[in-house]
Amino acid sequence: MVQKLPFSQIHVQWFIEFLGHANVSQNLNDLDSVSRDYTEDLSFLPDLLLIPSNTEQLSKILEYCNNHDIPVYTRGAGTGLSGACLPVNGGVVISMKRFNKILNLDIENFQVTVESGLVNAELKEYLKPYGLTYPPDPASMGSSTIGGNISHGAGGPKAVKYGTTRDYVLNLEVVLPTGEIIWTGANTLKNSTGFSLTHLMIGSEGLLGIVTKAVLKLIPLKTEELLMLAAFSDASKAAACVNSILINGFEPAGIELMEVSGVEIAMDFLKIPFPKPITTEFYLLIILDGNNIDDLNQTAEYLYPFLEESGAIEVYLPNNSEMASDWWKIRRSLGELVKQQSVYKEEDTVVPRSKLPELLNGVKEIGNKYGFRSVCYGHAGDGNLHVNILKDQMSEDHWQIEVPKGIIEIFELCKTLGGTISGEHGIGLVQAPFLKIVLDDIHFNIMKGIKHSFDPKGILNPGKWL
Repeated sequence: MVQKLPFSQIHVQWFIEFLGHANVSQNLNDLDSVSRDYTEDLSFLPDLLLIPSNTEQLSKILEYCNNHDIPVYTRGAGTGLSGACLPVNGGVVISMKRFNKILNLDIENFQVTVESGLVNAELKEYLKPYGLTYPPDPASMGSSTIGGNISHGAGGPKAVKYGTTRDYVLNLEVVLPTGEIIWTGANTLKNSTGFSLTHLMIGSEGLLGIVTKAVLKLIPLKTEELLMLAAFSDASKAAACVNSILINGFEPAGIELMEVSGVEIAMDFLKIPFPKPITTEFYLLIILDGNNIDDLNQTAEYLYPFLEESGAIEVYLPNNSEMASDWWKIRRSLGELVKQQSVYKEEDTVVPRSKLPELLNGVKEIGNKYGFRSVCYGHAGDGNLHVNILKDQMSEDHWQIEVPKGIIEIFELCKTLGGTISGEHGIGLVQAPFLKIVLDDIHFNIMKGIKHSFDPKGILNPGKWL
């Protein structure tokens, strides 16, 4: 595995001659800007920042780095939550910000080809006039890139109905560590030709190659959306209601779970009013979508008494589009605003949907046992619960020694319930110590073999979980 070595000015000069001064930086401010992502308070300075403009340049950069054992880290928007892009061994960070173009829209086949540095929300806006959409919608979609979403197999609130990134990637252009350029699949809805290298790249966290282009599957855009908000005084009833909604034949685009303490933080910061009965502990934000608002209103009418029978103390519909937008702002800002309260650790737990009540109760019991406060929210419709553990006034010893014991118990509970330790944030750096809770030596040996086949010198993203 590549280790951090003093960075040679010979390398710096080669990169400058190849890319030009404007695309190579050793400026401390530039290096600091790519030293961190959204993961806790971690920061690692690289030796050099490179900004290529096309696949051919990237190919030559990787070939050079491979020949000279230089660690390489790929940088998208830096919105990751597992430290997967952090340059822990120094070396070079390759910014993908110039790979931001939409290359081809194939309306007849419901496909679009894009570069990997394109922002998710920009693609959605581009597709609207054509009546099409790319469904994956992570909370960070306003800034996160398609390449970053692919690297982590990102999901989002509407995954319960539409699936995750993995369900919409047909083909990828990838630059291998040796500089070779390959396409991983075909621009077809079916492909049973050998191993699926496309799906192997999804969720690979920059360990196997660098994605430069993606062919994505599209679907018709739903023209109408209706939100419902249900308040619960009992966490178990809120979590249990999720599976009941789906079992009883309702088909919401998403069901989001929000703990009241997190909503209060967002309300205070954003100055947005939000319904809050006195005994509220958790909310379910239910997203209905379709092409006829009357049909959605009728579904809401059927759902309203069902939610009350399931334990909701109040059920609300927004009075207007502005109120609906405010509710979305609260939900999408929860993670960022909760983390501004304190040093934190975010755990991306996921279990089979029916086990969500047990997971939620278990998280709170473990928090009481180890003396930490958690704020929970997430994509309840697919059993994905984000657990934000806040340091608050906790001593450093307690934070470093006792809290990790609690995290281990949370992950062991996930495994017991048939789940795993990450639903969409990946393993990266911070989850690496916990990976053996759910994977054994056989899994690691297989994955190390795959890594060696793609990256025999180990230059890509060294220092992470593999």
